[in-house]
Amino acid sequence: MGSACIKITKYFLFLFNLLFFILGAMILGFGVWILADKSSFIFVLQTSSSSLTVGAYVFIGVGAVTMLMGFLGCIGAVNEVRCLLGLYFVFLLLILVTQVAAGVLFYFNMDKVKQEMDGIITKIIQNYKDGQEDKLQEAWDYVQAQGKCCGWEDFHNWTENTELMNRTNVTYPCSCENKTEDDSALVRKGFCEAYSVNETQSGNSPQDWPVYQEGCKSKVQAWLQDNLGIILGVCVGVAVIELLGMLLSICLCRHIHSEDYSKVPKY
Repeated sequence: MGSACIKITKYFLFLFNLLFFILGAMILGFGVWILADKSSFIFVLQTSSSSLTVGAYVFIGVGAVTMLMGFLGCIGAVNEVRCLLGLYFVFLLLILVTQVAAGVLFYFNMDKVKQEMDGIITKIIQNYKDGQEDKLQEAWDYVQAQGKCCGWEDFHNWTENTELMNRTNVTYPCSCENKTEDDSALVRKGFCEAYSVNETQSGNSPQDWPVYQEGCKSKVQAWLQDNLGIILGVCVGVAVIELLGMLLSICLCRHIHSEDYSKVPKY
């Protein structure tokens, strides 16, 4: 390989490692977002299931290691250090194998995740308390208000809440209220009484609730599908860059005939 080809390979490897560093930062940022989010469905899952929290820390760890590998790859490429390039290749291979294993594991556990999700939401609805300051309840109120939906399968899921169904007046979950477009965007919490029904009526019948009829299950799954598409897109992009980086690093490493450790930056 001529010196010109070595230079081209070196700078292409530097470019790929720069992209690799950026994508690693995105993965790390996604993990931080999962832990920091307090107002969407992610918080509902995170609070009720340890799996998502563990997954968030995995994302943070993989993102941090990916950024470190991108940094080492840049140094090894620019300064033509075979030791760093070889180490870079091995770590890239390990990260790629880990990503594939995690993807396969997630794929074969999708049904378990869906069942766990059904149980989580059912428990939230059954244990919902009016006037209670609870982050989990607030997150579910946010999901219903923003998704314009009520309950999980449909609004009848709220009939499983004992406190709500023991009300003698027509009372419904405030965040489920079927509001017009010009209503306030503020998310209402707790239970609300309906005043536009026949006052002689006794009991709390779900058919009289002024709420959205559609459940949140389909909308939440669509939301997760959209976000998973973005995540998978980033992971595929990282995998492609990893493969190209491995190929370029091994080519460059093979054609560096002598070590010059004086090129390595000293701090």
